[in-house]
Amino acid sequence: MPREFSRADRVADQIQRELAQLIQREVKDPRLGMINISEVRVTRDFGYADIYITLLSTEELDENSEEVQTSLEVLQRASGFLRGHLGKSMRLRVVPQLRFRFDRLAGQSRHMESLIRKAVASDESRHGGDDPEDGGGV
Repeated sequence: MPREFSRADRVADQIQRELAQLIQREVKDPRLGMINISEVRVTRDFGYADIYITLLSTEELDENSEEVQTSLEVLQRASGFLRGHLGKSMRLRVVPQLRFRFDRLAGQSRHMESLIRKAVASDESRHGGDDPEDGGGV
């Protein structure tokens, strides 16, 4: 039997959708880069919502980079504004405090993907593409 989504899960999903639109349309700070909200987790008592973000960038970023820290600071300063809009659009009795976090998992997965690509390319160059499945070789 499939597990039903809890109320906290449903609220987190709705917060994620609403915040994505609000940040894109309403937060006009030029220091804020292109961000993606990868996940929202709401505490059981609905007191806090941890919002995990990634930055859409051509370079690999870690949570200590200046660009990440600046974006987190901008979002945290806008959290009261964003929380007010969430309260109006979601009609919640208690609107959680918003805590913005950098999603390290996304950066780690990009790094792993690049390592895998390098390993595959290295393997192909060593073996000269003699894979029996592609019709070449033995």
